[in-house]
Amino acid sequence: MALQCGIIGLVNTGKTTIFNCISNTRGETNTFGASRPNLGMIQVPDSRLYELEKYQKTEKVIHTTFEIVDIPGLTRGGSGGDGNRFLAEVRNTDALIHVLRCFDDENVPHADGSVDPVRDIETIDLELQLKDLESVEKKIQRLEKASRTGDKDAKRGIEVLSMVRQHFENFGNARDLALKDEERKYLDDMFLLTMKPVLFVCNVDQASATGGNSYSHRVREFLSSRGSEMIVIAGTLEAEIADLAEAADRLEFLNDAGLTEPGVNRLVRSAYSLLQLMTFFTVGPKEIRAWTIKKGMTAPQAAGVIHSDLERGFIRAEIMKFDDFIRLGSEHACREAGRFFVEGKGYVVEDGDILHIRFNI
Repeated sequence: MALQCGIIGLVNTGKTTIFNCISNTRGETNTFGASRPNLGMIQVPDSRLYELEKYQKTEKVIHTTFEIVDIPGLTRGGSGGDGNRFLAEVRNTDALIHVLRCFDDENVPHADGSVDPVRDIETIDLELQLKDLESVEKKIQRLEKASRTGDKDAKRGIEVLSMVRQHFENFGNARDLALKDEERKYLDDMFLLTMKPVLFVCNVDQASATGGNSYSHRVREFLSSRGSEMIVIAGTLEAEIADLAEAADRLEFLNDAGLTEPGVNRLVRSAYSLLQLMTFFTVGPKEIRAWTIKKGMTAPQAAGVIHSDLERGFIRAEIMKFDDFIRLGSEHACREAGRFFVEGKGYVVEDGDILHIRFNI
C-alpha cells in the first residue's frame, strides 16, 4: 500500500541516524542539516511469520513494508524559503515520527543553544500551525466569494473554518479539535499538517536507553494531557547494533545494554499502528507472506492488495486465525476442528488472519 510515514524534527536531533537504522537506504548525517529528503522502505518485524514457517515449510518468508521519508530538519521561523519545500514533504505523508533531542553533546550544537525537547515540540508545532493557518485563511477567502452568491454551504464552511482559525491562533493543533463529520468535511481537502497523527521519539544517550532521562521524563509529562504516544530510543546505540552483521553479536550487544530487542523494532511497530495498518498472511510452500492493509478493510479489498484481479473477481475468502493454525498445526486440523471459515464480500479482515482467496475473472 502506498502509505508513507515522515520523520521530522529540528536539525541535530539524530533523526537521520534513526532513519538509517530502520530503512533500507542510508541518509547522510551531518551537523549542518540535510538539503533534501531521504526516502526508504521499512521492513516491519513480525515474529509470527517464523512461527508459521514451523508448520508450513516454504521457500521464502516475506515481511510487509511501508515507506519512510526523512525530512530535512526544520528551524524556528523556517517555514519560508526552503522550509516551504520541506513542509510540502510533510503534507505528502500519512503520519509523522517527531524525533526529539534528549541528550547532551557539546560537539553537536543545538539550533536554539540549549537542549529543551518540550520547547522543540512547541517550535515544530508552531511552524506547522502557521502553515495550516495560511491554508485555512486562503480557503475562507474562497468561500467568502461563494457565500456572496447565497451559497449556504459556503457560509457554513466559513463558520467552521473561522473556529479552526481561532484554534490555530491559540497555538492548537488540528488533530486536537473535536469535530463532527459534517464539520470535518470542510477540512479534508486541505490535508492540514497538524491533523496528521504523531509519534514522539525521545532520542537519549546510551546510558538512558532503558529508563530514559530527565529530558524524556519532561516530554512524557508534557504529552500526558495530549494523549500522544512516546517512546525512548538511544539513536547512537541503535546505530551500533544495526551495523553488526551477526545475529548473535546483536543479541549480546542488546543484553549488555539491558534491552530485549532493538528499540527501532518498537518504533517500527508503533509507526505501523500509527498509520492504522494491520497485517494478514498468505501461507504456502512457495512463500509465507505478510500483507499490509488499513484497519477496517473487507476481504475483497484485502484481496486487491495482493492483486487487482483478485478483488475484481472475488468469490469468497477462506480464512484461518493465526492462533488456531499455530495451536492445531495445519489447515487440515483447522478444518477438522471447525476453525476453517468461508467468508463473503462483507467480511472485515482481522489482524493475523490467514487468507486464501477464491476468485474468477
